[in-house]
Amino acid sequence: MKILVLMDSFKGSLTSIEAGEAVKTGILSSGSDADVSVYPFADGGEGTLDAFLKADKGSRKIKVNVSDPLGRRIDAGYGVLSDNTAVIEIAQAAGLCLLSEAERNPLKTTTRGVGELIKHAINNGIRDFIIALGGSATNDCGIGMLKELGFKIFDNSGVPVYDGALGLSNAVSIDSSKILPFLNECSFVIACDVKNPLFGALGASHVFAPQKGASIKDIEMMDAWFKNFSAITHDIYPDSDPNAEGAGAAGGLGFAFQAFLNGKMQPGTDVLICRTDIETEISKSDLIITGEGRMDEQTAMGKAPVRIANLAKKYDKPVIAITGCVGKGAQICHDAGIDAIFPTLSHPMTSEEAMDPNTTRDNIIRTTCEIMRLVQVCSGDH
Repeated sequence: MKILVLMDSFKGSLTSIEAGEAVKTGILSSGSDADVSVYPFADGGEGTLDAFLKADKGSRKIKVNVSDPLGRRIDAGYGVLSDNTAVIEIAQAAGLCLLSEAERNPLKTTTRGVGELIKHAINNGIRDFIIALGGSATNDCGIGMLKELGFKIFDNSGVPVYDGALGLSNAVSIDSSKILPFLNECSFVIACDVKNPLFGALGASHVFAPQKGASIKDIEMMDAWFKNFSAITHDIYPDSDPNAEGAGAAGGLGFAFQAFLNGKMQPGTDVLICRTDIETEISKSDLIITGEGRMDEQTAMGKAPVRIANLAKKYDKPVIAITGCVGKGAQICHDAGIDAIFPTLSHPMTSEEAMDPNTTRDNIIRTTCEIMRLVQVCSGDH
């Protein structure tokens, strides 16, 4: 039996590849002699870079010293695929995972490091980019990145504004006359499943900023600043649209890519599938195992496990999902192609206990082992 493991991350616990390796351990510990292949999978968030690097045998990873969300120097990486396309996971430089809870402050956090990654790639001959837009700690409408790429954003005294959302508070004009050479030759595919607009009740500040450390007062201020910034952006880019799908992604970084860099939004899973041989691997497998930390009605709206199941059903392959917990509406995923869903918790425990990486790994291994024992009995191999 050939089993293909395509797990999304268990956010806060295990990466996609860690979850996948735990599934593989569970399969083998059941006594199965299956041929198991593990591919990391992601929908544009954390883990997307690893997924591309694993799937593209001719790819390589480049390390760069850049600014983290608070301006500290860190080593981050981006991938270069075999066709010379760069894959940049913005969480590498601007991710919430880079900050402690006490350090979260979207008034100050910046996307400057994302701009530094792009600049490094451009200076090394890259012109085509895939940007994975999930997991940001920022809410700066991308001005940190834009400034690094040569855009000038001024206050009413002609002084460049600060980084972070605070920089948006007094932004009145934008100068694009001295942007990075070759930037206009670049193409940007934005891997993102977020559809929120830039501002308003469903915008970046109201929906996503609270988890990044914003207070209610901060949210209202930033929402107004975003509205103002979109207006001054419109003065030089009349086609910019704050209501475009994904404009509010990554604290407005989606808007910056669309308005300033002509970025094209695509569902993260589609970007990965279209540029790798994952569909071919699915077609050659006997069983597909997928999953994520929590499965509910949102999963059925096109998240990674369901997208995998859609492909698997194209080739009439069975699909099993393993998840930390099952939420309301998860049964809808059956209609989308997932044949069975198995939560991993073995007994009541706190969220903190359940999300401990070692506990999560052990729970996945145990659950997978039991699944495979059933598979073997039903197939007559036990």
